[in-house]
Amino acid sequence: MATQFFSKLSQNYIELLKDDEYYDITIEVGEDPNVKIFRAHMNILCYRSPYLRRTLDSNKKKNDNVLAHIKLSNTSPEIFQIVLKYIYGGILSLDNKNTSDFLKVLATADKLILQELVDYLQGYLIENESEWLEQHFEFTQQISSQSNNLLKLQEFCTNLMVRSPERVLKSLSFTSLSEKSLISLIESNDLQMKEIEVWEHVLKWGLSQNPTLNPDPKTWSDNDFKTMKNTLHSCLPLIRFYCLSSKEFSQKVRPFQKLLNEQLYEELLNFYLDPDSVSSQNAQLPRKIKINENIEVICSRIVNSGIVSTISRWIDKITIDDKNFNVSYLPYKFELLLRGSRDGFTPKKFHELCDNKPNTVTFIKIKGTEEIVGGYNPITWESSDNWGKTEDSFIFSFKNKNNFKDSILSKVIDPCYAFANHPICGPKFGHDIIIYAQGASANYNVAQCSKRHYEKKIRDSKDIFSIEDYEVFRIIKR
Repeated sequence: MATQFFSKLSQNYIELLKDDEYYDITIEVGEDPNVKIFRAHMNILCYRSPYLRRTLDSNKKKNDNVLAHIKLSNTSPEIFQIVLKYIYGGILSLDNKNTSDFLKVLATADKLILQELVDYLQGYLIENESEWLEQHFEFTQQISSQSNNLLKLQEFCTNLMVRSPERVLKSLSFTSLSEKSLISLIESNDLQMKEIEVWEHVLKWGLSQNPTLNPDPKTWSDNDFKTMKNTLHSCLPLIRFYCLSSKEFSQKVRPFQKLLNEQLYEELLNFYLDPDSVSSQNAQLPRKIKINENIEVICSRIVNSGIVSTISRWIDKITIDDKNFNVSYLPYKFELLLRGSRDGFTPKKFHELCDNKPNTVTFIKIKGTEEIVGGYNPITWESSDNWGKTEDSFIFSFKNKNNFKDSILSKVIDPCYAFANHPICGPKFGHDIIIYAQGASANYNVAQCSKRHYEKKIRDSKDIFSIEDYEVFRIIKR
């Protein structure tokens, strides 16, 4: 039978640490004016810390038979006192210490290769202090990037950057990222950023590493391009250039074309001139940007961000395919003008709240079903009795708010009858979505869909339906 009495053993070693008689090494910790000399015992330090063993072995060779003395200048005496107590007694005393002190102890423990303490502190901080770590990301990331051993903390930082890049990439701390951290970030499929933003921030990071370079590439010499290319050589292959729009490529990438190798640039140029061209590179898929139901893009009781993303692509005439279907596209702010359940279901209220406001989207929830129909009006609604003319309007339908893959888009084919303005009508798109009442102040009594002035039927039935609710939003470019 073996009985362990670690408590008393720990107490005795702590007492040994306080003893001023039997020490055989001094440790000078800190930098002026905050320096303190600690007295310790070589045997204990050597067996507890591989780093101190190596340091002491080297010190002994240079100072044979002389009291050993070592310096730890990058550690504060207060933090080293905590670590030394752990080395002697296996006790971690962090009462009344703030989270930044935990990180400093972690950094010192890592330097001294105290793996047990490193593993414990990483787990403790991530589990119990994640909010603080996020709020003080720059300091957290600085500590984690100092060593290849702090893998859990590095993973925490990378996951935070991927999940919420605005906290890092859109902050002043971004340019202080290490190359390793930047690469971990931009190679992730789950990075929640548009590709053009990734490109712009990589350039920003590269410029911060070369502060003498003018941000305008028109002023760069060949040597300047070569310098920047060398700085970004590990990052450039991770940019998904084929996921940019042609406008983004023309305005944001072409000025920096000398950073790319000739073959890649030629293939990119061919791709944007002829999107069907085949390339060895353009197999790159977009990042898996999650459509966040809580994103501050629309305050709707009818639709969600998935539908908003789809509508936004239709407005910008972007083809939806397997590559971008699950990628959030939210370039517009949706400003709520009217909600039937809040403001009423009368033509008078519709015109009062929505007239003379361009770029509106209407969503109509059909009562008794999950169907949503609606349309986009790029010009303005009016109370006059006339037809609105535009080539850019469209109508649509969704089976339900979670099924935007099977949506129907129907573009106007008779621009002279794109939508109707009338005092007793609500949002009326040609004769394809009809909403009206017996009078301006009466509730709508007719709502139906048919096919006449738009290219496709958006409902199989032409029957009159009841409106459960409807909303009109004005869209504003962010």
